[in-house]
Amino acid sequence: MNQRQLRILEKTLTVPTAPFAEYPAIEYVKAFCAEHKGVTLLPDSAGNLLVRVRKGRRRVARPPCITAHLDHPGFVAHRMVSKGKLLAHWRGGVLVEYFAGERVCFYVGDSKVRGRIISTKTTGSGAGRRVDVATVKVPRDVPAGSIGMWDLPDPRIRGDRIYARACDDMAGVASLLCCVDKLARGKESCDAYFLFTRAEEVGFVGAMAAADTGTIPKQCYVVCTETSSELPHARMGDGPVLRVGDRASTFTSEVTGFCGRVATELGKRSKTFKFQRRLMDGGMCEATAYCMAGCESTCICLSLGNYHNMDKKRTKIAPEYIDLNDFDSLVRWFVALGRTPHRYTGRDEALSKRLDGVRKKYRKLLRSSVGSPG
Repeated sequence: MNQRQLRILEKTLTVPTAPFAEYPAIEYVKAFCAEHKGVTLLPDSAGNLLVRVRKGRRRVARPPCITAHLDHPGFVAHRMVSKGKLLAHWRGGVLVEYFAGERVCFYVGDSKVRGRIISTKTTGSGAGRRVDVATVKVPRDVPAGSIGMWDLPDPRIRGDRIYARACDDMAGVASLLCCVDKLARGKESCDAYFLFTRAEEVGFVGAMAAADTGTIPKQCYVVCTETSSELPHARMGDGPVLRVGDRASTFTSEVTGFCGRVATELGKRSKTFKFQRRLMDGGMCEATAYCMAGCESTCICLSLGNYHNMDKKRTKIAPEYIDLNDFDSLVRWFVALGRTPHRYTGRDEALSKRLDGVRKKYRKLLRSSVGSPG
């Protein structure tokens, strides 16, 4: 992994964000893209950002639209209920038992206001019980709308892993930005769209809006990127995961097959590139929403530690973490999708060719053996 990409990753992982309050992340992506020639950016009516990088004379009939979401579970300040007490909305999926006494940091302009949770109110019951609002003890007033995140350190590298307050899905955002940077600065022909969506953590709200309003170009196939909780059969460090499905659905097999073909060829050219193909059924991702909306979609994810900041061994809030080599392979994979000379046709060409070979090889034997005792 080169230093340029590492700097992009580290910077992206410091940007504060929360569902429906992604404005710092939005401004960051806009500023990043503005620094690159030949990159176009268009916000849609829901505040999602569609970016395109196209170079060279070669036109791609069906380019990829690679997506990541701009939010992470977090707080949004509502109002001061008394001196030193802030009421804040919570948005995202973190279990109730992780909140008591935890430290929170609110981002107010260029400063930070740190506080501690003193009480919560919940909604739902049983396994569906979730925190709705929290009362936070703070040293000074916090303006309504301020973003609050767990009070965790800025990114730290330990060995091959990077630890941060929000890898989900800011590491995904960083992987797209690294790809934009690589394609825009390179000389090779390319064509790719990148979609940055809002409010994923409360139910794919931005992704569904993008699909419903036509933000995603009709000719595109959609590749969703995520950080997904590490599973025993999808270990961190074994490469990014071609995610064939999630807890709710399986994705478009033809898109999955095409991405797998590109990755396989990339692996033949580079001994340091590796990937996995797995069912990641620990949760749901935007690819399900895209498929339900009629898009042809799959997902490529990074295995994630301390999903949604939940350290299950200690029942404490802790930094999330990913493997840097997995991240590097993810970026290379996306670059390859943007540059590949192969055309996505809506069919798994490699599998079709293989099965056609079997048909031809055994066609005569199949017919001649009808009714034969063997």
